[in-house]
Amino acid sequence: MIKALFFDIDGTLVSFRDHAVPVSTRRALEQLRQRGVKLFIASGRHPSDIFPVCDFPFDGYVALNGGYCLAGRDEVVFRRAIPEEDVERLIRWQQGPDAFACVLAGEREMCLNFVDERVERIRELVRTSQPARLVSAEEWSEAARRGVLQLIAFFSPEEEPRLMREVLPGCRPMRWNPLFADVVPAGVDKAEGIDRLLARFGIGLDETMAFGDGGNDIPMLRHVGTGVAMGNADGAVKAEADYVTTSVDEEGIARALRHFGLID
Repeated sequence: MIKALFFDIDGTLVSFRDHAVPVSTRRALEQLRQRGVKLFIASGRHPSDIFPVCDFPFDGYVALNGGYCLAGRDEVVFRRAIPEEDVERLIRWQQGPDAFACVLAGEREMCLNFVDERVERIRELVRTSQPARLVSAEEWSEAARRGVLQLIAFFSPEEEPRLMREVLPGCRPMRWNPLFADVVPAGVDKAEGIDRLLARFGIGLDETMAFGDGGNDIPMLRHVGTGVAMGNADGAVKAEADYVTTSVDEEGIARALRHFGLID
């Protein structure tokens, strides 16, 4: 019996086409809640960027790819920061000729060192109600030293191996777009975040289902009782899922939930 569902946001709950949650998905969530199923978000987004987009009473949030987990909106269940040594190496790198645009996600703030073409393209793809604050290099470094839970790092897949090896060895990259990677502390992923929330709510892993479409969703799709890939996911993600539904724009979530008998 499924007692908990976890949903990615971008490309899963929210369409890249109109940046909204489909009506069919909202109706499905309401029906699930009425049946007593616990509903959770599992996203790379910061909580401040989740709540305005998903204005639904979810039971908890796996935010920042598992690095910051909340029961409800206020109870912190788990948090893990990027190692201080990696932060210092990053600050030094960003003072050199190969600096890259980078958003720092702290517990309470998100700030960006500069805007380039990659940043502009992602802003068009993923609409946010509270974009990262653009700050000076000095302010950015000060914010980094206050603690970073995740980086949104605008470097390419080709640049990634060297940067992870030389600058961020205590971290791991999670990528669902070639323009950037979510960089989190080693050992953090959505599967880890799910385990933290399941322990808090007393739910077994075999009683869970998750929906996702990106590379950063693969750990949770492998981990839960039933992993569902959206039709708009790429082949690598679909290969890791137990079931593939239609796209977010083709009522994929509602169709899958009906397939498994979770809604009418």
